[in-house]
Amino acid sequence: MKIRALAACAAAAGLLLAGCGNGSSASSGVPATATATPTGTLTVLAAASLKESFTALGKQFETDHPGVKVSFNFAGSSDLAQQIVNGAPADVFAAASDATMKTVTDANLTSAAPVVFAKNVLQIATPPGNPKGIASFADLAKDGVKVVVCAPQVPCGAAEQKIEKATGTTLKPVSQEADVKSVLAKVESGDADAGLVYITDVKSAGTKVAGVTFPESSKAVTNYPIAVVKSSKLADLAQQFQTAVTGELGQKTLEQAGFTKP
Repeated sequence: MKIRALAACAAAAGLLLAGCGNGSSASSGVPATATATPTGTLTVLAAASLKESFTALGKQFETDHPGVKVSFNFAGSSDLAQQIVNGAPADVFAAASDATMKTVTDANLTSAAPVVFAKNVLQIATPPGNPKGIASFADLAKDGVKVVVCAPQVPCGAAEQKIEKATGTTLKPVSQEADVKSVLAKVESGDADAGLVYITDVKSAGTKVAGVTFPESSKAVTNYPIAVVKSSKLADLAQQFQTAVTGELGQKTLEQAGFTKP
């Protein structure tokens, strides 16, 4: 009887140990087959004109993804595209033109075809009160008007040149800047009487500048494409960020900033 009792105890102990081995992950609330939630720093290279809206979206993304930090590099799209081609680390690229995105896709550096998520148009920014009385694109070519534009290789500069050709108006800018925010800064500081920026930039500047809408801007509507960079080590998170931008919250945030839907 004693031997049978000992055998039964041994068998029960064996079952208990086996049970503990199989349920170790279950005790932590995570099934043995489950994958860990992605964490880390997501690097997003985005056009300078996206700074305000993407910063807001990045904060919400971090809230929705504990353990994830979104690091932004805002600059001229052409510069960012070249950085990616040269091997700069990036998970997501959001450009302010199809042409600058093409620099990256032609190098086969995106994991899938880019998606256009917004559109934008140019607007004339002037100091508050519009001291020079600028009312049209043609007014920017008048003598004594110090106008600042983006460099030709930058999307806002390419758009400005399209409008020049379409209207037959030739501007003589006092400077050509590397990105749209630099143009805006020249107007805000009083170094320029006017600058060609996006309507979203005028809106983000608030009372620091005045905006002058001109009909010819419709001749150079700018597409904003986004793509996951093929070399990303956080591809799943990068795709989730892209989905956030193209989804309901992203589109609402962009619309509030002045962008229009694709």
